[in-house]
Amino acid sequence: MMYKPLPDSLTIKESNIEGLGLFTTCSISKGTNLGISHVYNADFKDGWIRTPLGGFINHSEEPNIIKWKDLVTNHYHLVAIKDIKDNEELTVKYTLYRIND
Repeated sequence: MMYKPLPDSLTIKESNIEGLGLFTTCSISKGTNLGISHVYNADFKDGWIRTPLGGFINHSEEPNIIKWKDLVTNHYHLVAIKDIKDNEELTVKYTLYRIND
């Protein structure tokens, strides 16, 4: 089995928001879990490892995804909060909080 840092439905490319961003390669339905963005690991300084999925998300005041915490694994997932069109950039609303709160 080969490691894939992103699902086939996503790609990284230049963003009009900032630097590189995460974009869809097909339409994504509201409620779709796109995968793990942050993995908890107590061996790391702040306790979190950011995955490629979590590393290229830009901010928007009108985001199309949210971070959802799986209380069983203690990992964060990205979940679509609205239908997302093909070639649309994924965005999340940045807030001033600690990810492990």
